[in-house]
Amino acid sequence: MVNYSVLDVSPIVVGGTPADSLRNSLDLARHAEKWGYTRFWLAEHHNSPSIASSATSVVIGHVAAGTSTIRVGSGGIMLPNHAPLVIAEQFGTLEALYPGRIDLGLGRAPGTDQRTAFALRGGRQGSDGHDFPEQLEELRAYLAGTMPVRAIPGEGTSIPIWLLGSSDFSARLAARLGLPFGFAGHFSPQHLLPALEIYHRNFQPSKVLAEPYTLVAVNVIAADTDEEARRLATSGQQLFLGFIRNNPGPLPAPVDSMDHLWSEQEKAALQQTFGSSIIGGPDTVKEKLQRFVQETRANEVMAVAHIYDHQARLRSYEIVAELNGLNR
Repeated sequence: MVNYSVLDVSPIVVGGTPADSLRNSLDLARHAEKWGYTRFWLAEHHNSPSIASSATSVVIGHVAAGTSTIRVGSGGIMLPNHAPLVIAEQFGTLEALYPGRIDLGLGRAPGTDQRTAFALRGGRQGSDGHDFPEQLEELRAYLAGTMPVRAIPGEGTSIPIWLLGSSDFSARLAARLGLPFGFAGHFSPQHLLPALEIYHRNFQPSKVLAEPYTLVAVNVIAADTDEEARRLATSGQQLFLGFIRNNPGPLPAPVDSMDHLWSEQEKAALQQTFGSSIIGGPDTVKEKLQRFVQETRANEVMAVAHIYDHQARLRSYEIVAELNGLNR
């Protein structure tokens, strides 16, 4: 059986505020819990006018406090931005407050541009991700209580650690350490299948995981009709245009057509990045999701939905839950 989960960035929409976004994230998490989703993850990004989840640990606490059974975690914490001790303490605190419900997904990218990464690290030149394995080992040692400096809260907890990636680096590391692996298929689909193959082929059983376990994030925009879903998807397409034009902004309202907004080159670039997106009415989404699971052999699908209207976003996740019998 395939599990289904939610990846959220507390999107800030045109005309909205971060406070609105954080309230909507909690509302979505409550609905996701009711509909039978397995987990609700939030992602660390910085210096982005469309994302309100930058203080990721704080938002995880906000969501966990407002729900009761769904697992809540990070998809992910960008470890090079932080001292491992701080993350051990933060997630140890979350685990103490919400025992058995916290996940710690870790990435090695900064989740932002280099200037912002420099600011995040107090004006010091930080890691470029090459020492991520050493940082991970240090973090796990704090949680295990084997460091001279103690992480309190944190040590002695069994918080599930996931390695996340958009290439094969973390796939290889997760396989070697016997950890679950999550892939960012929502923005790096061209590397998805090779990374999953590397993980499966090289997996070594560990104390925390006897067999490989893969989670794959994918853009899913569902609506009651194919036409409406395609229209809703234009918000995310416009958002991406802002990124590639170096003019980011809040998530825009949908439009009837993108033809007057993008060039052919921009359309091709977007197709390469978001070509695996699952967009459509219930029948279309069901068929595409089934094919996606067959191709990836994913144990878990984590749906991402950049949708401007909150009610339409709720409906998108409700359709996915209905199609897969999550709330039975």
